[in-house]
Amino acid sequence: MATRISASDLSVDNAVSDLPIDQVIEGDSLEVLASLPAESVDMIFADPPYNLQLAQELWRPNLTRVDAVDDDWDRFESFAAYDEFTRQWMSLCRRVLKRKGTLWVIGTYHNIYRVGAVLQDLGYWILNDLVWTKVNPMPNFRGVRFTNAHETLLWAQKERGASYTFNYRTMKALNDGLQMRSDWSIPICSGKERLRVNGEKAHPTQKPEALLYRVLLASTNSGDVVLDPFFGTGTTGAVARRLHRHFIGIERNPFYVEIARQRISEVRQVEFDPPVFFTPDPRRQPRLPFGLLLENGLLEPGQPLFFGPTGGTTARILADGTLEYGGQRGSIHQIARLVRNAPCNGWEAWFYWDEQAGERRSIDSLRQRLRQAAEGETDTDEDHKV
Repeated sequence: MATRISASDLSVDNAVSDLPIDQVIEGDSLEVLASLPAESVDMIFADPPYNLQLAQELWRPNLTRVDAVDDDWDRFESFAAYDEFTRQWMSLCRRVLKRKGTLWVIGTYHNIYRVGAVLQDLGYWILNDLVWTKVNPMPNFRGVRFTNAHETLLWAQKERGASYTFNYRTMKALNDGLQMRSDWSIPICSGKERLRVNGEKAHPTQKPEALLYRVLLASTNSGDVVLDPFFGTGTTGAVARRLHRHFIGIERNPFYVEIARQRISEVRQVEFDPPVFFTPDPRRQPRLPFGLLLENGLLEPGQPLFFGPTGGTTARILADGTLEYGGQRGSIHQIARLVRNAPCNGWEAWFYWDEQAGERRSIDSLRQRLRQAAEGETDTDEDHKV
């Protein structure tokens, strides 16, 4: 049995206390999925059989045999049989997924288009298709086609229009402050990360932990339950443990089950410290109206505000918390939009003159001062410099 994350490391919500969390379950995915409670998991990552339809062995130019995906679990009698299998496991996943949950599916050109069609037929709503570009792909040894250098991930929500977890600012921070794109360049497993038994690859399609790290960090939060119905050698579980997420792994091959259990038991889990696994998102903080800055004496009626840290455009603060500019009055957002002639966040656009510091500072720094005071935090002047 896989090593469990103790309650002291990661709290377990009462709603999921009956789930087989942090376990690798040996069994058929369809049977196990049917036994799980409805609407009980937050996210699903699925790496189903690709149905590669390999008809012959593959050999390198040096006459060594390629360890291709030719296992029984990847063989289906027909496309119709594969489609029915896909429909069955996706339907069961939809049943156990929470209303606000999302599903990730990865595949190649052999299966991803069929998977996508079934996904939409069952009522999932596709949010993104992402391309995992392999920076070190296996070459096409026969030289008859382009090298297959990517796989496709489909990210879909259970119910169109429902809120779902997307840690946008986390992804942006992970990408050096740039908006994360849908093309991800990540190497395939190699070196020490590639699991081997007696010198041979333990699993032909082992996914890199870097890929799952990005998936889990983007669409789950600490304490969420992640289900992987085709667990393989446990990449999803290993990364979930690193990021303080719960996991449920389902795998029918006892060989893979034992490898996954051993692998996860060896994952070093850092001491749980919420700030380590959380990127602040202002959109999730309690809303504070601009008028509170006037009520608390941080700004005064009649005081000018400057549009940007260096620009010359100014507006005047009115006693009711609106701004006056060019004969028009409106909220900090409305007037900022008027000045820029484009959508604009007033908290980020307007600056006030700090006499003591002798410089302009963002009005958002004053909002943060109020939040810190409400939380009982110590306020320092340095915290509000822009």
